[in-house]
Amino acid sequence: MTNKQISINRLNEILETTINTIIKSRDEVFEIVTYSREECNRMEEELKSLQNKINLIIEQIEKLEELNRRYRKNLSDKSKNFHLYSEEDIKEAYDLANEVRISLLLKREEEKNLFERRNELELRYKNSLEVLKKAENLNKQISVATEYLMGNAENIVETVDELSKKHILGIKIIEAQEDERLRLAREIHDGPAQSLANVIVKAELCERLIELDAERTKKELNSLKDVIRLTLKDVRKIIYDLRPMSLDDLGLIPTLERYISIFQEDTGIKVDLKTYGSINNIESMIQIALFRIAQESLSNIRKHSKATTASIIIERSLERVNLVIADDGIGFELSDLKLGHTVTSGFGLMNMKERVELLNGSFNITSSNRMGTKISLSIPLSEGLDNER
Repeated sequence: MTNKQISINRLNEILETTINTIIKSRDEVFEIVTYSREECNRMEEELKSLQNKINLIIEQIEKLEELNRRYRKNLSDKSKNFHLYSEEDIKEAYDLANEVRISLLLKREEEKNLFERRNELELRYKNSLEVLKKAENLNKQISVATEYLMGNAENIVETVDELSKKHILGIKIIEAQEDERLRLAREIHDGPAQSLANVIVKAELCERLIELDAERTKKELNSLKDVIRLTLKDVRKIIYDLRPMSLDDLGLIPTLERYISIFQEDTGIKVDLKTYGSINNIESMIQIALFRIAQESLSNIRKHSKATTASIIIERSLERVNLVIADDGIGFELSDLKLGHTVTSGFGLMNMKERVELLNGSFNITSSNRMGTKISLSIPLSEGLDNER
């Protein structure tokens, strides 16, 4: 056995031991994630139950306060006109007023205790969500490491020379996938899943009311239709964010025009789109990259820029396609942006840069405080791409 074979066998042993250790850690972290998620769900349900109790107590207090005012007035009237009532009538009025007063005091104390419990539980729930978020992030990182190592274990001899070139890109791609899965799961949980739960509650309410209060049932059914419409809108938005079907059917420009129209309605930010040359017949992969970069840029403008206007220019030459996105927002100092050193979530600036570089393109950002931001990129088309390779 040669030294090279011994070295490779040793490397395989180290890799196998490392993978087994990571898998064991992943299982333990997954248990923590599962327990944390279950604990968060339990506290969420408990918060809902507490809120229902609080609502009920508030209703009871309002009724008792009305009774208290009525009985106190009754007692006051009888006391002032004692010569018209017997001592027994006045005593009965007093007992009734006192009984309601005591019930009101008890209910207020119960309300105070419920509010304190809710505040304490909300704080615990917030802390548990932070723990869950950290555990999910750790689980994701371990999954990335495991998937990457296991994907290379069987062909370690052939891939050892390529690892130094590809491992960074591979990890970033897997990490981006995990981030997108987590974002999508949260979006579905916070949107359609919650709305559908509300649909079930309202449907059950309508079922109980249908024979008791037709008018109230009609109102609840109208409310139910609104919830379903909103849920459908959320689902369509998620599908559109994943991959707009119009991108394949109509091409980049019509899809981008529709997205900009919706963006302007939602934000009030005016976006000017200009195109030069034939855009829709360029490669599908490049069209997808241009759309995703424009989509993420507009999302950043919405969230951070405080801009009132923005512009998107797409230009095709014989060998390249160029994209420029600019806004008149507050901008930022480039020294604060550690581009190339950190991976941003979703399709952030780092992912924009990586998308362009995967297509052998160039990427540049120009920005400063209160001077707006401009993103410029250039991607070679098929012939240019082949020549550069």
